[in-house]
Amino acid sequence: MVMPDPKRKFSYRDYATWAEEKRIEIVGGEPYDMTPAPSRKHQYTSKQLFAALNDYLSGDPCEAYYAPFDVRLFAEDRADDQVFDVVQPDLVVVCDPDKLDDAGCKGSPDVIIEIVSPSSIKMDKKVKRHLYEKAGIKEYWIIDPIHAYIEVYTLENEKYGKPLFYSKEDHLKSALFKDLKIDLEYIFE
Repeated sequence: MVMPDPKRKFSYRDYATWAEEKRIEIVGGEPYDMTPAPSRKHQYTSKQLFAALNDYLSGDPCEAYYAPFDVRLFAEDRADDQVFDVVQPDLVVVCDPDKLDDAGCKGSPDVIIEIVSPSSIKMDKKVKRHLYEKAGIKEYWIIDPIHAYIEVYTLENEKYGKPLFYSKEDHLKSALFKDLKIDLEYIFE
């Protein structure tokens, strides 16, 4: 696949025409190559967490989705050629069914979960944390499967405060889902 011209600002309309052989995200109109494919440990962590969330959300209007799943931020009232932030988080939770369409999520999901790898850690911890804060993502979880910990950022007054840290021995809790309790031994087996 030919990579997009880096001097140009790209929109969701452009993104939708690109071949699917590479994972690309757009932040501020700039394309980011998200390859190579995730590691086995990354995929295992994603699978376990999705299973726990899916089980917890059963019968709830909120739904969990896993990558690849396009999230078009700042898109609620915009045409596709005016959407300049398109991400594919590892997992998302969407509680407003009006944000869901056949292309994914149009607007901000309630929770975004990124599982970091050595090649994505700067992007996930800095660029995306700022982007997700600006987009009003209520909770942002950053998972490090190699070191077996999770950082949870909660949006308060339109800003992320200090994250809560959870290790393999802990049970993850969420400010959004009061009775959610995920055994991290299960996630990081």
